[in-house]
Amino acid sequence: MQIQMIPEIGHFALVIALLFAAVQAVVPLAGATLRRPLWMAYARPMAAGQFLFVMIAYAALTASYMLNDFSVVNVANNSNSMLPWYYRLSAVWGNHEGSVLLWSLMLAGWGYFAVRYSRELPRDMVSRVMSVLGMVSVGFLLFILATSNPFERILPNVPQDGADLNPLLQDIGLILHPPMLYMGYVGFSVVFAFAIAALIGGRLDAAWARWARPWTNLAWAFLTVGIALGSWWAYYELGWGGWWFWDPVENASLLPWLTGTALMHSLAVTEKRGSFKSWTLLLAITTFSLSLLGTFLVRSGVLTSVHAFANDPSRGFFILMLLGITVGLSLLVFALRAPRVSHKVSFNWLSRDALLLINNILLVIMTVTVLMGTVYPLLLDALDLGKISVGPPYFNALFVPLTLVMCIFMGLGPVARWKDTSSRLLIQRLWLAAVAALVLGMALPLIFAERWSAPVALGLIAALWIVLPMLRDLVDKTRHASSVGAGLKKLSLAYWGMQLGHLGVAVTIIGVAVVSNYNIERNVRMSVGDSVSVAGYTFTMQELTSRRGPNFLADRAVIEVQRDGSRRSFTMNPEKRLYIARGMPMTQVALRPGLFRDLYVAMGEDLGDDSWAMRVQYKPFVRWLWLGALLMAAGGVLAVADKRYRRLATAPDPEDAAAAANGKADDKPREATA
Repeated sequence: MQIQMIPEIGHFALVIALLFAAVQAVVPLAGATLRRPLWMAYARPMAAGQFLFVMIAYAALTASYMLNDFSVVNVANNSNSMLPWYYRLSAVWGNHEGSVLLWSLMLAGWGYFAVRYSRELPRDMVSRVMSVLGMVSVGFLLFILATSNPFERILPNVPQDGADLNPLLQDIGLILHPPMLYMGYVGFSVVFAFAIAALIGGRLDAAWARWARPWTNLAWAFLTVGIALGSWWAYYELGWGGWWFWDPVENASLLPWLTGTALMHSLAVTEKRGSFKSWTLLLAITTFSLSLLGTFLVRSGVLTSVHAFANDPSRGFFILMLLGITVGLSLLVFALRAPRVSHKVSFNWLSRDALLLINNILLVIMTVTVLMGTVYPLLLDALDLGKISVGPPYFNALFVPLTLVMCIFMGLGPVARWKDTSSRLLIQRLWLAAVAALVLGMALPLIFAERWSAPVALGLIAALWIVLPMLRDLVDKTRHASSVGAGLKKLSLAYWGMQLGHLGVAVTIIGVAVVSNYNIERNVRMSVGDSVSVAGYTFTMQELTSRRGPNFLADRAVIEVQRDGSRRSFTMNPEKRLYIARGMPMTQVALRPGLFRDLYVAMGEDLGDDSWAMRVQYKPFVRWLWLGALLMAAGGVLAVADKRYRRLATAPDPEDAAAAANGKADDKPREATA
């Protein structure tokens, strides 16, 4: 085998990128402190250089995979000559070393684009932001070079073939899920850097919030899509038919999403009213810290999960140090500098300000609930105080009621005014929506299902309570226009983004409530000719066949499905696969998706006598879970496209400045809260 020099190029590129990141971390910050314009000017070229060389390193690792260079340990452990090219491409980040390199690439990329689209901001602010991002990059590049080198060689005894990618990861989910999730995780680093820069510089105003909001919304949208893709992947890949298992690694991605949601809304108040400044800064620090905590949980080996990559204690200790330094220094800066940027603005407890604050507090409580349930068993184990398991009953018992309480305030928010809202006005605007939500929520389960379910009714009431006040607010904002079309055109993209995001929450709640309570599952023994009826569908095994894939052997069942009372039928083909290189069996689920229901068939074990254990499920409204997440993400992206964020001015609009100074704000449609 001819040994390529590509890995050495990649390793050298990482060293150069580390040097660029070190200069970016030190020189611009020193320039901003000493007022040296030349030193501050280093921020942009250092960010561009770091991004370029991390890209070269990532391209080198990708090339090693595509060329089947099994002299590289990373390639030998996670690829195989029979592996299809698209799985080789995703195998680059399907392991610990490659995934951390992808994280560093995205971190450098976010930094590069942040500095590129901040030319109208004050130079000292940009310098501080890029220095903070440079410090984070130094930490991760040192982590790669010291403990997680993806270019380590196996010489001279190069294996003839690789061990293959874990069959669980040989799926389109690996191609889509990690990059989206990392884009969300790493995207919050920009807002974190801007928060620390604001604390150091003592400047946090409406212009700061206006600049930070699009980056927050964009990172949150990526994270939302990443979590949804992970849920969708687990749903069909693991063969259990579940969509969320409260797995510790799943929780690790949920934590920054919750605080990121709170951060988006807190930034809206900071921009519009000049309040919640310290709270906004603390949320920005917390959200990125939780992203780092998720990295520690996945890569330290403290968790046993199908999602976890690493089990090397030295790696876990390094990330724990990085997490401790980041959180410790950030909170120290916050404690010393936050009083300089804080500002009190009065409001009553029925105003939009107060409702957003209450929802923020609820989101933080939900975060603490999930964090304690995830970390507490690890702490007990680490202190030799015993082993306990915290599962779905704990999370559902606390998380679900908090979500329902939050929905109450979500319904109030769109129709409330900034600073001051009377109870009479709220009752006048919302009594009809409340009655309609209650009546429809109680009646709809009787229409769409054979049995009435209190949890489903409660979920529908909560979802309708979110949607109907939004419709009332839309009517109020277009009532005085010359026509409906003219009124709708006057509404800002940020407003439509808020509406779409809240609609996504409602759709997700409906999906969760219905599929969790009306799901039907049958575990049966089937051979050719056997039938089973589930939810009005008859599943008949017509044939058992075998086939060979590119790197696996499979037993396949041909299942004919016919709906009761219909003459038309269709086939479903679940498989039981054996991956050749690893000798690992896998279940390939057969799905018949639909907007209002999924049919789900999974093959279990071979029971002998040409019969198989089969799991047949009817899952109503399960697609609404991911549809809601996509609507939420689309709302975040739509808000970013608002014209206010395409002209990131260095000073606030006169109207906004006056509003912040006077503690007032109007009720124009452009004042979207998220």
